[in-house]
Amino acid sequence: MSRTEPQGTPLSDQFHLYDTTLRDGAQREGISYSIADKLAVARLLDDLGVGFIEGGWPGALPKDTEFFARAAAGELQLRHAVLVAFGSTRKAGIAVADDPQVRALLDSQAPVVTLVAKSDVRHIERALRVDVEEACAMVRDTVSFLVGEGRRVFVDAEHFFDGYAHDAGTALRVLDAAGQAGADVVVLCDTNGGQLPLGIAETVSAVADRTGLRLGIHCQDDTACAVANTIAAVQAGATHVQCTANGYGERAGNADLFAVVGNLVTKLGMPVLPPSRMPELTRTAHALAELANLAPEEHQAYVGSSAFAHKAGLHASAIKVDPLLYNHIDPADVGNDMRVLVTEMAGRASLELKGRQLGVDLAEKPEALAGALKKVKALEAEGWSFEAADASLELLLREEAEGAPAQPPFRLESYRVVLDHHVGGDVGAEATVKIHVGGERVIATAEGNGPVHALDAALRKALRGHLSWLDSVELSDYKVRILVGKTGTDAVTRVLVESSDGDRTWTTVGVHANIVEASWLALCDALVHKALAVSGATGEPRP
Repeated sequence: MSRTEPQGTPLSDQFHLYDTTLRDGAQREGISYSIADKLAVARLLDDLGVGFIEGGWPGALPKDTEFFARAAAGELQLRHAVLVAFGSTRKAGIAVADDPQVRALLDSQAPVVTLVAKSDVRHIERALRVDVEEACAMVRDTVSFLVGEGRRVFVDAEHFFDGYAHDAGTALRVLDAAGQAGADVVVLCDTNGGQLPLGIAETVSAVADRTGLRLGIHCQDDTACAVANTIAAVQAGATHVQCTANGYGERAGNADLFAVVGNLVTKLGMPVLPPSRMPELTRTAHALAELANLAPEEHQAYVGSSAFAHKAGLHASAIKVDPLLYNHIDPADVGNDMRVLVTEMAGRASLELKGRQLGVDLAEKPEALAGALKKVKALEAEGWSFEAADASLELLLREEAEGAPAQPPFRLESYRVVLDHHVGGDVGAEATVKIHVGGERVIATAEGNGPVHALDAALRKALRGHLSWLDSVELSDYKVRILVGKTGTDAVTRVLVESSDGDRTWTTVGVHANIVEASWLALCDALVHKALAVSGATGEPRP
C-alpha cells in the first residue's frame, strides 16, 4: 500500500493542507478538466507542497475513474502529496462489501479515502430517507470496511454547521460514528456557505471539547467569508483545511488555497509549505488558472497582479521611504511584485517610483519630474489612462527626462481608411498609409476585417524590409472604451493595445474622438517602444 502521510511538508501529518480543486473546484461553472488537465493540476499542486490532493469521485464519474487508473499506472508520481479518492458511504440497506461505489473507491488504489456523510437530520430524513440510526450505521460500516482494507479515511460531515445549529445531538452522533469506526479526521463542512467567522470558531471549539476528535474544516464562499472562516476554524483547533486553487467551486466558490496558505504562513507562523515553495505561490496560481481556461483574478489576495499595486500618491510617498509601510508582507515572499500605478491621483513620489521601475530615473531631475506629473494629470483629465499602459508612460517620462520625444522609426505623412459594405452583409476595410522611413517615401495599401486591422496591416506592409524586428511583433490584445464627456454627447474613445514579441508584452494607449486615430496613436507608441528596446534605450533587455 502507498504511503498515507504527506512527505516533505514541514508540519508533516500534524497539519493537513488538503486540496479539492479536481473535484469540488471542478464544479465551478465554466470549468471542464480533461484527464490530461487533471494530471497537470495534480503535478502543480504536488510541486507546491500540498499534503493531500483529492483526485475526484471514482465509480461515479468515468473521467475520474480513468484518472485514478492512469495515476496508479505510473502517470502521476507524487513527491509531497498523497492522492485521495472521494466517495459516499454505503447505500441504505446494502452490505458495505456489496456496494459498487465503495468497491470503486478500493479499485482506485488511492491510499486515502474521503467519505461524504450527511450530518443534518433534515437531510438524513428527507434526502437519504433513512432514520438517524441507519445513517450512523452507514458511516460506521463504510469507515470500518475501508480501514480494514488498509485505507486511511477522512469523513466530510456535510451540512454540519446548519445541522449542528438545528439538532446538535444528531450532528455529533454522526461524528462519533465516524470516529469510533476509525476515521482519522472528521471534517466540518459549511456546505451552504452561510456561516461567519465567529460562529465557525465557537462551533469548532465546542465540538472539539465535546468529541475529542481530530477536526477539519471545509468552507464555501457564499458569504465571501470562506477564507476567514477557514482561518477562524484553525485558530479554534482544526488541523485539517480543505481548499481549492483560486477559490474555484460551485456558486460563489470555496476557500482559496493561496489566501489560506498566505494567511497561515505569514500571519500565524504555520509552515504548511516547504519554505522554498512559498515564492512559487503566484506562479502556481496563474498556471492553475490557465489549466482551468480562466483569466487570473487580478485582485486576488497575495497572488493577484494588483495585490501589491499602489495608486494613491500618499501611499507612494510612504513606499519610497519603506515599501513595507503600505505592503502587509514583502511581495517577493509569495512570488509577487509591487507595482506603482500612475493616474490623476499620483503624486511626485508615485511617478518617481514608477519611473525607476521603467528604467527612467527622475530623482535628480525635479523639473522633468514636475513636468511629467503635470502632463500626466492633464492627459488623464482628457481620458488618457496610464494605469495599464506602462509603455506609453515610459515614452512620456523619457520625453520629459531627455527634453525631446523619442524618435519613431518612421514619420507619418498621411493615412486613409475606407469601409466597404458588400451585398450579403460582409463588411471589410481598406487602409492606405504614406510614411517616410529609411530615407524613402513609402505608400502601402492593405485590407482587413476592420479599420484598425487594415491600418495595422498597411503600416506593417510599408515598414517591412526596413525594420528587421517587425515580424516578431504582434498585436496580442485590443481593448476599446467609449468615454462620455462632460456634456454627455462628446464621446471620446480610449484604446489599449497590447503587443508581444514572444519574449515580453507591453501595453500602449491612445485617446481621440475618432476610434481609428486613437488606435493609430496606440499602434505607433507600440512600435516606438519596441524600437527603443532594440536600440537598448529602454530598461528592457534587448530581444
